[in-house]
Amino acid sequence: MKTKSSGRKNKKHKFVFVVGGVMSGVGKGIATASIGNILTSMNYKINLVKVDPYLNVDAGTMNPTEHGEVFVLDCGLETDQDMGNYERFLNNDASKYSYMTSGMIYRDVIEKERNLGFGGKCVEAIPHIRDEIMDRFKMSARESDADISIVEIGGTIGDYQNIMFLEAARVMKVTEPENVIFMMVSYLPVPGTLGEMKTRPTQNAVRQLNSYGIHADFIIARSHIALDDKRKEKLAITCNIPASHIISAPDISSVYDVPLNFEKDNIGEMITKSLKLKTTKSDLTKWKAFVKSRERAKKKINIAVVGKYFDTGAFVLSDSYLSVIEAVKYSAFKEGFKPELTWINSKVFDKDSAKVKELKKYEGIIVPGGFGESGIEGKMAVIKFARENKIPYLGLCYGMQLLVIEYARNVAKIPDAHTAEIKPKAKNLVIDIILEQKKKLLEKNYGGSMRLGAYPAILKKGTLAYEAYNQTEISERHRHRYEVNPEYIKTLEEAGLVFSGTSPDGHLMEIAELPKTKHPFMLGSQFHPEFKARPLSPHPLFTSFVKAIKKLK
Repeated sequence: MKTKSSGRKNKKHKFVFVVGGVMSGVGKGIATASIGNILTSMNYKINLVKVDPYLNVDAGTMNPTEHGEVFVLDCGLETDQDMGNYERFLNNDASKYSYMTSGMIYRDVIEKERNLGFGGKCVEAIPHIRDEIMDRFKMSARESDADISIVEIGGTIGDYQNIMFLEAARVMKVTEPENVIFMMVSYLPVPGTLGEMKTRPTQNAVRQLNSYGIHADFIIARSHIALDDKRKEKLAITCNIPASHIISAPDISSVYDVPLNFEKDNIGEMITKSLKLKTTKSDLTKWKAFVKSRERAKKKINIAVVGKYFDTGAFVLSDSYLSVIEAVKYSAFKEGFKPELTWINSKVFDKDSAKVKELKKYEGIIVPGGFGESGIEGKMAVIKFARENKIPYLGLCYGMQLLVIEYARNVAKIPDAHTAEIKPKAKNLVIDIILEQKKKLLEKNYGGSMRLGAYPAILKKGTLAYEAYNQTEISERHRHRYEVNPEYIKTLEEAGLVFSGTSPDGHLMEIAELPKTKHPFMLGSQFHPEFKARPLSPHPLFTSFVKAIKKLK
């Protein structure tokens, strides 16, 4: 869905601000991505922006079990998982200007003050923090060369953390009223004892937004059932919004149905009219084809995802591996399968390695990325089982490093093979820290200091990797500090392990695999292929993994 900017001379950039009402976690990110999807299909170039109000400079140091997946952009910026949804729904790469946090804003303003950038003035939240936010919104618009920026402001109305961002958006509306509109995503509960949808919480949220000097132009009404005309009329009267600008957003089976659901209410046409833009018909043909491929997929494949970020109490936080899950879906749908993913905490195999035999019932195994010692021996037992029992295996980042260690221990017979991340004084550090990272760790420089973002790699012909990509040079996104130790490469290769992808200078090992003569599909990538998987362009490695399962079935 990549589109060119409309090229209007002296065009005025348009802004759509998406805010939350009543409660968080009801789908602001998916709503934002879906609106961007629709407007893109109307031949407008869209810039999606995520605002996270927390004081972290980026999402890199956050615990995945609490905050969900850390998504990495091509530029290396570690972001909120909503950025992944943005890229997937627009089938496009986001830039570093598409993401901002309160931490970024305050850091830059304070640094400017320390360098006398304000000429000795008293630096305050208003106007200096507010103006820095406005400048970043406008910079993002300029750098994207887009027609419309859709800005999702994290949190909900009433959160102290996002007040400055709302104030910046309000001032932009005052100064350019024809170029700015607001959308509120708000939840309408249906209490079980009443069985009736209640609009009052949303009415109160709109009034609170009004108290900030902001009027919602649209309400996206989230609920587990569709909004009826009676409630639309009630919200229209009480919130001073046309009934046609209240979009019903009921719970549905898949987030990928959201753009199609929104278009039933002609949201694209109404937004462009509100922004005084030319209205064209949306064309969601390719998106509909993807949705239908999901619906047509009936045959099941059972895949085990063996990770460590699952111990969050009585429930499983699959958001920790969101991009992996979605990447599997895209490739499975493409091959006509419906994936059934089972989350397995690797720590259970730490305690009882014999339990690994239970994995025999799965047709494929994925070990995704992660950090730290917990669950590592359990993952190693899983990898050994997959190798010996010829179960298709895909290892991502840490999953690739552990593949190498397991092979070193049990096939290449390298005693005490380990990783410097866990056992830095081990005799044989098959996985060791990147040289330039050692100083950063000594200085306790953890945030944004790993090998991050897109790097090129060269593939060897005649390998699984080359067969998957069908090209010799690729670019993939990384997020790690440790690499295969060059001192052991020759020994591992002589033992039968194939390093099918390397950095252009041949120094860093990017992909490790076993030949097809030894295993139907045993491959690990040092990079994170899931970050570049899209509904309309599934990732080659995930597709090859699914094809291997398909062939065995």
